[in-house]
Order: sequence, then C-alpha cells, then structure tokens
Amino acid sequence: MAILLTNAMTATMQDGYGLTTDAILIDGDQIAWIGPRSAAPDAPKYDCGGCLITPGLIDCHTHIVFGGNRASEFELRLNGASYEEVARAGGGILSTVTATRAASEDDLLTAALARVDQMIATGTTTIEVKSGYGLTIADELKILSAARRIAALRSVTIRTTHLAAHAIPPEYRNRPDSYIDDIAIPSMQAAHAAGLIDAVDAFCETIAFTPAQVDRLFIAASALNLPVKLHAEQLTNLEGAALAARHNALSADHLEYLSPTGIAAMAAAGTIATILPGAFYTLRETQSPPIAALRAAGVAMAVATDCNPGSSPMTSLPLAMNMACTLFRLTPLEALQGTTVNAARALGLPTLGTLTAGMRADLCLWDARHPAELSYRIGSTPLHKRIYGGCLDA
Repeated sequence: MAILLTNAMTATMQDGYGLTTDAILIDGDQIAWIGPRSAAPDAPKYDCGGCLITPGLIDCHTHIVFGGNRASEFELRLNGASYEEVARAGGGILSTVTATRAASEDDLLTAALARVDQMIATGTTTIEVKSGYGLTIADELKILSAARRIAALRSVTIRTTHLAAHAIPPEYRNRPDSYIDDIAIPSMQAAHAAGLIDAVDAFCETIAFTPAQVDRLFIAASALNLPVKLHAEQLTNLEGAALAARHNALSADHLEYLSPTGIAAMAAAGTIATILPGAFYTLRETQSPPIAALRAAGVAMAVATDCNPGSSPMTSLPLAMNMACTLFRLTPLEALQGTTVNAARALGLPTLGTLTAGMRADLCLWDARHPAELSYRIGSTPLHKRIYGGCLDA
C-alpha cells in the first residue's frame, strides 16, 4: 500500500546532498512522488519524527561468503610480517580458500547471513558479493550459489561478481596462464550459464594476475556481455586501472598506487574509483589513493567495506565512510555519494542511489539532523528505520 513520509529532512543526493523537507510518497516498491507537504497526494502518513532520510546504503565491494577466519594472520602482521609475505608463505587468500573448500554451501550461507545482519543494522540495503575463495569450478559455483540465496532470506538486494581470478591455488603454482584457461574462464562461463553472476572481477597484482592474463579473462567476459571491474593498484602499479578502463569497467577498486595514466583512462571511460579504507587501515598501508587527483579529473568515487576475512573484516558502511574522510580526506558529501549514487553506478544499478520519483524505494531514516553526521561518528550508527522495497523494517 502507499505511504507518505512526512516531518523529515531528506538528502535526495541530487546536486550534492539535495537537502529538502519535502514529503515522499512510496507506492509499492517505488518512490511515486516527492514534493511539498501542502501538495502531497492523499495517502496514509508516517511521521518520521524529524529524522534524516537518505537513500539506502550500497556496499559495492564485499567478499562476505567465505569459510574460517584469519585472526592469526592479523597477529602475524602486527609482529612485522607484510601482507605479501603472509600470502607468499601460503597464508592470506589461500588459507581462506582451504577453509572455504571444506565448508558446505549451507555452512557458507549461515556464516554469511550473520555478516549480512550486521550490514543491515548499519543501513545497507544492497550488497555486492564476490566469489574468489574456491578457485575450482565447483567451489566457485558453490560460493556464488550461497550468495544468491541470501536475497531470499534477508531484505537486501544481492549482486554477485565472479572473482575466480583472485589468487593462484597451490595446484596451479607457477602456472597462472593454465589456471586462467582451466578454471577462471570455464567457471565464469558455467556461472553465467547458471544465472549466478552479474559481473566479473580479477585481482591484477604481482602476487596474483598480470594485465595480460586479466585481459584474456575480460575478453571472455565481453563475449558473454558481462560487465567487468578490477582490483587494481593496491600494492603496486601494474596499470590495471587503465586496462579496466579500456574494457569500460564499472569500477576499479583499491587504487593506492594509481598513476596519472590510470586516472586519465578512468575519467575518459567513466569508470568509478571504489575506495576501500578498511584494507588500507588493516594493512597499515602508507600510500593513500590519489584522492585529490581523482577529484580534479572528475572521476566519481564510491566507498565500500571490502568486507573479507583477511584485510578488511568490517561490515559497517558508516565506519567505512568515517575512515574514508579521516584517512583519505574525502568530504562527508563525497563519502555519502560514495555509498549511494556512486556505489549504484559501480554496480550498474540506475534505479538506486537517489531519492527521486521512479526510483526504487530503498531508504534509511537516521537519528541525525545533517548528513555529515553519518561520516562524523566513529563506530556509531544512528539508524532509526530502514525501508527496503517500500517496506518498513520491523
């Protein structure tokens, strides 16, 4: 049924915050009208009590389906081991691969749902979920199937991304090209045939895959009309972002070592820069993404949790927003754009991210008076209510 939201400050996320005191009419799962309360259509009213309304938050980069945890590696890094040293010693992603391969699909789903509940509690309404911890055809499909099942069990939109090109498993050590041919491309094709994926990702890095290997994967993705995105320039500069832009990628993510060439290519292609402060913080990285240069070039920036067991075990987008502001000097406006309108673009979801007539009715009501409060608070989430698909959470 229709409902009219009144008595609120609304950040429509058009032309900046787009702050207004207009009423919002929700009809079914869409925003049907927004305008002055005096001109509102007749409908049952919901008094928002002076809350701040924003679009529902969108986490556009996560790895929430996995087995085990990596607390021991956290301790190793604190004792001086680098992320790359841990990975080369068989830890890192590969330790999660071992635990994930051993887990059943139901076990993976149960563990993921606990993380999803934490995300929902902090205002998230859409979550991108990557595979990449199976590294066999069967295990990649198992992860993606578990991820797809989340949407039937929780009030959240799930977008799944194929990331078999995440690491080189032990059985393919020193044979990355064979892995791309034997596992990464065939698992992508199988996942697409099964309707399990919305996009394709890869990790382009010295400890993972070269630009040439990623290029072959992306050419195969294009043949299936699948959009691509890329983990790029996290630890070194391999010009992965420029490669992603040549493939019209939705986003390039991490970007601590992004070059001017990569920035220019992203700007020309309209590729979103997804900023992941949780990994920067956990790994105690010292080189920040070139935020000022991205801003100057007009590259839109998204912000995500990068929720994963190794380098960013966090589930709160408001905390990621605070980190993005404090560590990287994003403005609170840029941080909120990064988890709404720009995050929607990073997932190719044009009906999300702003509050306008015709958009999907995913909204958050906050116990706040100004949007800057969402980035200002550290670890505190003033979520009052969440509206998902037009339905008010209990």
